[in-house]
Amino acid sequence: MNLDEAIRNRKSVRQFLDTPVDRALVETILERANLAPSGTNVQPWHVHVAMGAKRDELVSAVLAHRENAPQDASAEFPRTSKRKEPYTSRMRQLGKDMYSLLEIPRGDERANFNQWGRNYKFFDAPVGLIFTIDKDLDAMSFLDIGMFMQNIMLIAHQEGLGTCSQGAWNQFHTVTRRVLSVPDDRFIICGMSLGYADPNAPVNTLVSAREPMSSFATFN
Repeated sequence: MNLDEAIRNRKSVRQFLDTPVDRALVETILERANLAPSGTNVQPWHVHVAMGAKRDELVSAVLAHRENAPQDASAEFPRTSKRKEPYTSRMRQLGKDMYSLLEIPRGDERANFNQWGRNYKFFDAPVGLIFTIDKDLDAMSFLDIGMFMQNIMLIAHQEGLGTCSQGAWNQFHTVTRRVLSVPDDRFIICGMSLGYADPNAPVNTLVSAREPMSSFATFN
């Protein structure tokens, strides 16, 4: 698979098979992804890999907490709750397309709550990745983690695996920190599901719409 093919065909997977992923393969993916660029080569990323019993413990703990509290009292780092156009329309269109495939009717709050909760099951993927960063680093290092994660997603796709990056994991950073023993001097940024995509799941046919280059590129 060449790079162009990987970029064109990669997409977020929201339903995985329970087929185990060999630890050696996960290690290979992370080793290759570590070649991602970073400002002044600080390499700010740290990833906690949750597999087997530890993955199940994390899932159970977060889901139990979620039933009693919509989210942690405060986010570890600022995340806007308000979006303006054109971002709002793009987000809503994706949600509409996805929930249509899942056959979840608009206004069904419990079904919506349960579907969002699947984030905290890693969409049944056998491997969960939790990304953290040193709190002393500035916003530029957040960009570096994004490039590291992009490498993971493309390499995983090349190896026949699916992924889904998940900002939802930041909402329950206190539980995640406790279960995975994440040091207090690190932010929990997000998570990622990693596993083999379920080829029969309708939700995995979802392909998000993309804007034309003319909408985001200014040539001077």
